Amino acid sequence: MEEPPQHLHDQNFPLFKPTRKKPSLNLSPPATTPNPNHPTSEDTSTTADTFADLGLAEWVGKTCKELGIRKPRRVQSQCIPRVLEGRHVLGIDETGSGKTAAFALPILHRLAEHPFGVFALVVTPTRELAFQLAEQFRALGSSLHLRIAVVVGGMDMLKQTKELVARPHLVIATPGRIHLLLRDNPDIAPVFSRTKFLVLDEADRVLDVGFQEELKFIFQCLPEKRQNLFFSATTTNNLQKLRERYQDKLYVYEAYEGFKTVETLAQQAIFIPKKVKDVYLLHILSKMEDMGIRSAIIFISTCRDCHRLSLMLEVLDQEAAALYSFKSQAQRLEALNHFKSGKVSILLATDVASRGLDIPTVDLVINYDVPRFPRDYIHRVGRTARAGRGGLALSLVTQNDVDLIREIEVLIERQLEMVEYKENEVLSHMKKVFSAKNVAEMKMIDDGFEEKAKERKKQKLKMLAEKGLLKKRSKKRKRNKEFAEEGEKQEKEVSSSKDVPEMKTMDGDGGFEEKAEEQKKQKQKMLSEKGLLKKKSKKRKGNKEFAEEGNKQKNEGVEALADIATLKKRGKKRVN
Repeated sequence: MEEPPQHLHDQNFPLFKPTRKKPSLNLSPPATTPNPNHPTSEDTSTTADTFADLGLAEWVGKTCKELGIRKPRRVQSQCIPRVLEGRHVLGIDETGSGKTAAFALPILHRLAEHPFGVFALVVTPTRELAFQLAEQFRALGSSLHLRIAVVVGGMDMLKQTKELVARPHLVIATPGRIHLLLRDNPDIAPVFSRTKFLVLDEADRVLDVGFQEELKFIFQCLPEKRQNLFFSATTTNNLQKLRERYQDKLYVYEAYEGFKTVETLAQQAIFIPKKVKDVYLLHILSKMEDMGIRSAIIFISTCRDCHRLSLMLEVLDQEAAALYSFKSQAQRLEALNHFKSGKVSILLATDVASRGLDIPTVDLVINYDVPRFPRDYIHRVGRTARAGRGGLALSLVTQNDVDLIREIEVLIERQLEMVEYKENEVLSHMKKVFSAKNVAEMKMIDDGFEEKAKERKKQKLKMLAEKGLLKKRSKKRKRNKEFAEEGEKQEKEVSSSKDVPEMKTMDGDGGFEEKAEEQKKQKQKMLSEKGLLKKKSKKRKGNKEFAEEGNKQKNEGVEALADIATLKKRGKKRVN
């Protein structure tokens, strides 16, 4: 067997700031050129018949069969042999394609040959995904009596330290918590001295700038001779630069170029006035049973709206679980377990649930808020229509979201189907929804949610400042403060400099007009020397630009309403 290639230089690991470029609003599909250096969907259509064909042990195939996995999927057929060869691997495939098994099975195969701890470290961006990965590893390695430590925030650090010192076979962690334990406890780093695998699941998110400092420290604590495995559903600049820089050392499997949603997913959008968005949401939820939908995930952009909607649905006797970052880890796990077990059929969630979660019964994803970044849309709707199953994604679109929908359509190279509901039927719920909304708002005031939110925001800003991510912003604030103080100082100087005698008469020496003109010239000269005239002109320029921007936004609003009327005509479908 070939010697594993040299590690991907830890200290200089490519952690690049992500750039989110807005795509062109041309809805025609862009021409794509197959990359001859890496596999594409055109030349990887064949898959192995059995897991044994991939070089895995017999017990692996038997376990997969017991779990209902009859045949390797494409990403598994392409990546597993390369992992067993000892190569670094970057695997990019659509949501629900089987990427977890593509790295879990070869790791378990090698672990069975040389069982010790810590054999592999898996880093993932969210706590919920970490617990799900642990469940999947336990299922796939059920015959190995695995010891797995899940190391995430919101849990007892002392207990986590004891688990790590006991050297489990696998550690599944979020970047922040494992970094904290490695940094603060000298007994933790030696635990990873023999680690053979580092896995970055949802690598596009883990390599984001927010985790940069943590990852650098983690890499320094791991052995140089190890395999690095990266898996993602979307490509980012970080991953692109990674593959370009280490092309000769890194096997890249890319199922498709660009961004993609699965063919079995129906994608629809409904244009609605913003004020009645909650009314439409309730109407859709009330139709779930008639539509044959077992369960639904509703994605909301903010924790505040997520909490408000959970309270509102409770008042409306709609049982729902809520998953967002303000909740404790125990509460988050409880909400997820209630949803997975079928105790509730509706899960309200922010984007903490948009990554990797695999719940087979999810038939519907609702974008209560259209995601700000089109790439997040792919991850959200990827919670349904997984593993070849069907599913529906429905986006509630207001007049402010037209451009976002266009960008999403350009990104996925697919137009969303525009649907309508019977307006009189929908609006019949308006009175009770508005009443429930008011009750929810009052409850939020009573339980002090706003104060908690402000405190949490302060903590987040403090953390970002410690990481240096607020450095540029704080410099700007400092400059603005200094500018304001300088302006006040100069105003005082101008006021105190009015020592020129006041004109007492209209017909004194030189006359009033001449003296006034002379005083004005002296003032302008003094202001010019102090640079105040320049700042005043900038202010006037800013006011002019502000007025122009206001007119521009007004025109854009008119155009957006016209866009809604135009887009409604396309692919209309009336549903009950």
